Amino acid sequence: MKKPVRVAITGGAGQIAYSLVFRIASGEMLGQDQPVILHMLEVPAALEALKGVVMELHDCAYPLLEDIVMTDDVNIAFSDVDYALLVGAKPRGPGMERSDLLKINGEIFTEQGKALNDFASRDIKVLIVGNPANTNAYITMHSAPDLDRKQFSSMTRLDHNRAVSQLAEKTGVKITAVKNVIIWGNHSTTQYPDINHATINGQPAKSLVEQDWIINEFMPTVQQRGTAIIKARGGKSSAASAAFAAMSHMRDWVMGTDEWTSMSIPSDGSYNIPEGLIYSFPVTIKDGKINIVQGLEIDQFSNKLLIATQHELEQECEAVADLLV
Repeated sequence: MKKPVRVAITGGAGQIAYSLVFRIASGEMLGQDQPVILHMLEVPAALEALKGVVMELHDCAYPLLEDIVMTDDVNIAFSDVDYALLVGAKPRGPGMERSDLLKINGEIFTEQGKALNDFASRDIKVLIVGNPANTNAYITMHSAPDLDRKQFSSMTRLDHNRAVSQLAEKTGVKITAVKNVIIWGNHSTTQYPDINHATINGQPAKSLVEQDWIINEFMPTVQQRGTAIIKARGGKSSAASAAFAAMSHMRDWVMGTDEWTSMSIPSDGSYNIPEGLIYSFPVTIKDGKINIVQGLEIDQFSNKLLIATQHELEQECEAVADLLV
């Protein structure tokens, strides 16, 4: 049996974490031979609810779960952790401007970035799930200057999964038949779900669907899927699918994948996206290293959308500039 690794989850009593922690403890994220120690962080008011989640984890008697650290202290939560999934974030309330949300969450993720910088393993992998995820990741990264920027990412895997599912449903194929879908940019309604390079059973996806469907149905459905689920569930968000996407994102980062997936990572200048901006690209992963898929032809329509979501991210970064280290 391997040496246990420490996995931190913030917002430990929330809906996404509740759908996530049991799967991590079972070995679904890091493998059936990898023992884990869970570090679960919550705000003081939610510690009693978190205690209930911890009780359930114990009651599952997972062979791989060696210990649980339950805390409201961010420094304890991130001490010596090897993987961090930053799930908890302040949701947008009635009448709240996006700029207000950015500021409030900016303060949360500044504190967490500093704690990661000071207390986490030097080899940590950090995934930001809490929205606005890209900019929260940007803030966390800048608040941890002693860690490599490549150790930070944010989640567009849920958007990627949604795009694959919509394309498979439209063409009547299995999920596994769909390859090389891309989510570009921000995890917001400006994201660009791109099937220009996608294939279905080896055939170009664009040859199997109508352009009108791509523009007027596929793209808006993927971009606005989260809002549609909240409406359908009477105000509850897409917790289970978000948890599965977070787990898949981290599993691929650790285990590797030859297939394309979508991750928001610090740009290296590829596709003319400014270096350092947390932006979603098509990637493959090997030995823990994320590699942006290179050499893709970007047509005029796509380029316009890549620039639009880039500009939104730049505006968000400007809004939180005073928080950055």
